[in-house]
Formats: sequence, C-alpha cells, structure tokens
Amino acid sequence: MKIRALIVDDEPLARQGIQLLLQQELDIEVVEECASGAEALKAVQREQPALMFLDVQMPKMDGFTLLAAIPPEQMPVVIFVTAYDQHALKAFEVSATDYLLKPLKPARFREALQRARQYLQSRDVDVLNQRLQALLVASKPETSYPSQLSVKIGERTVFVKLHDVDYIEAAANYVILHAGTHNHVLRETLTNLETRLSPKAFLRVNRSAIVNLERVTGVKPTPRGEHVIVLKNGKEIALTRGVREIQQRLEFL
Repeated sequence: MKIRALIVDDEPLARQGIQLLLQQELDIEVVEECASGAEALKAVQREQPALMFLDVQMPKMDGFTLLAAIPPEQMPVVIFVTAYDQHALKAFEVSATDYLLKPLKPARFREALQRARQYLQSRDVDVLNQRLQALLVASKPETSYPSQLSVKIGERTVFVKLHDVDYIEAAANYVILHAGTHNHVLRETLTNLETRLSPKAFLRVNRSAIVNLERVTGVKPTPRGEHVIVLKNGKEIALTRGVREIQQRLEFL
C-alpha cells in the first residue's frame, strides 16, 4: 500500500520542490498540498495522511500550532521542513521523525523519508507522537509564571522561591511546599496551584504531588511493578504517569 502524504508549506516553490523529490518515490502518494495551517488541519481530518511534510514557520497558524490542534489519534508521522539554525534544531533531534533544512538536498531528503518509512513499518508511531507532544510543550512561548509564592505564617508573610521547592504535596484544600528542610503550608488546592506553575519546570506525577523537574534524578521500579520518581534529596514519590513521558520531559531541561 502507498503511504499517503500531505505537504504543508506557505511557499509554492517549497511545495513544488518536495513534490519533485517525491516523484522518484513510488510508494508515496501526495493526497494534498496546503498553503496554511488552517488548510492542513482540515486536510488531516479529511484525508487521514500517514505522513506530513510540515513547514515550521507559517503566518497565522505555524507548524507547532497546527500540531497542537491535531488529535493524537489523527497525528501523522511528521518530517519538519525548516530554516531554523543549528542551535534551534536541538529539540527536533530528540523529538521529530526528522527535519529538513531549506534549501532541500536530495540525499538528505531520501534519508529522512527512509526514517519515516521505518517508523510506519514498525508501527511505533505512538512512541513518536509522545515525543512530538514533548516538543510541543517545549516550544510553547513561556507564559508569565510567578517565581515565588507568598505564604502566611501567623501575622507574617513569607515568600518562598519556586526554584527552591523540591515538590508540592496535596493536603485536602491545602498544599505543602517542601523546600529543603522547610515545609510551608499554603491554602490552595493542588489543581489550582498547578495552573499557576510553569509546565516546563513543574510536573504533576500523581493525584497528590507535583515535582520540580530540576530536582528529579531518575525513575525506578518498585517490587510491585510500579514506578517512583527519585529526587535529589532521596525522596521517592509514586508515579502514575508514563515513565517515557517523564524521560522526554527531562530531555528538554
């Protein structure tokens, strides 16, 4: 069966260049070309492509915004087409199927295409999509998040710097900020506090705990077949999220 492919790029010449390179690939069928992210989103829903060549920098809806709008079950294997410099490509190296730098080179194009074939043949697309979701988290513009929290202790107000916090524990309608040898009680639910914390720095690992990713040293299995997060201070916290997701998040620190 042929691999159904979608080409997404706002530049006509770039789309034409990919089409020309694909003419030599008999197992690839281009089902549609799209000049915008909005067009591509409709095409993904309509055509269900297995592969997508995606320009990162497009007006209105860029490549990352498009990917964030595609449901995971409809996500094709993605080959990024980008003019980013080498420093910015670090994230792609760990999260994308592959990436192509403009102007495209035929040998590099064939290499990226073969890598995509391998993912599709092994049906390891779910793993790839998890890595892609981690890339989307890392690529989002940083919202303004607080660097410290104010905690009332009697008549005093103490300011706890978030980078000093090891982990945060739920206690009914309160949370406990564990920062070194100090514990601070804050009247707020864990769910509300989670929305105020940077997702790049903090991650909720179970119903009752959020960890500072900078304090994580690893993940280890338990005799019961479960896993725990291990912090620098030796504290172990039960993990109910996927181990692979934690590993991917830590790659971007």
